[in-house]
Amino acid sequence: KFFNRLTIVDTPGFGDAVNCEDSWKVCTNYIDEQFRQYFTDESGLNRRNIQDNRVHCCLYFVPPWGHSLRQMDLELMKRLHRKVNIVVVIAKADTLTASEVQRLKRNILDDIRENDIQMYEFPECGSDEDEDFKEQDREMKASIPFAVVGSNTTLEVAGKKVRGRQYPWGVVDVENPKHSDFIKLRTMLISTHMQDLKDVTEDVHYENFRAQCISQISQHAFRERGKLKRDSTPYEADISETDRLLFEKDEEIRRMQDMLRQMQEKLKDSAQDNKKHDSIIDV
Repeated sequence: KFFNRLTIVDTPGFGDAVNCEDSWKVCTNYIDEQFRQYFTDESGLNRRNIQDNRVHCCLYFVPPWGHSLRQMDLELMKRLHRKVNIVVVIAKADTLTASEVQRLKRNILDDIRENDIQMYEFPECGSDEDEDFKEQDREMKASIPFAVVGSNTTLEVAGKKVRGRQYPWGVVDVENPKHSDFIKLRTMLISTHMQDLKDVTEDVHYENFRAQCISQISQHAFRERGKLKRDSTPYEADISETDRLLFEKDEEIRRMQDMLRQMQEKLKDSAQDNKKHDSIIDV
């Protein structure tokens, strides 16, 4: 059920190149491409069976070494924060002490504020929510950015199987809230905030992309109309000049026909007068 509701797209090798200046392009291009495909499907005839592959959340993992965000992290977030919901996660948090984790969290939040980066904002709890949910929500917000520990190993501790990491001094339990924020992150993604992540993507990020697409289409259509008008103006001028010449020619022919008719009328009258004169002489 979990994997039916959640699709994860990994980005292995990000930032590993010698020159990482263009590393952000792969991520932004992928997000834009999913928006573009959804926009194309939405504009088509079969809109009832659209497959939504848009990116609703970006889990941005920060390495535990260092004092805060790297310049590369800031550059990518600046390009992503208006396209996708960003949730910062500190990876391999078991390599830090509890005080080091808190210090790194504060430094990350300070860097985010100083660089005007918009992170995903948790919605406020409704007044009708129960106290347990409100307490869970407060703890979740206080844990941002999440410091997590990952493991593929199942260990047995005190007769209970846990997923964790074995060290000479003990075991780090991935699902223990004292050791890791993994449970909070998982709850946020697949339980409490999944729908809100989708709603923000639909109402904010996708609408921004859609408005840009419509604006670009309108501008392209306007340029095409202007180009067509410029291309057709000489032709229209030629047609207008030709019509004017034809009209003048028709007027000239009509005047000549009138003159010819008047001459015929005069010749006819002259012939009748001559005939009358001849009749008088004969009499």
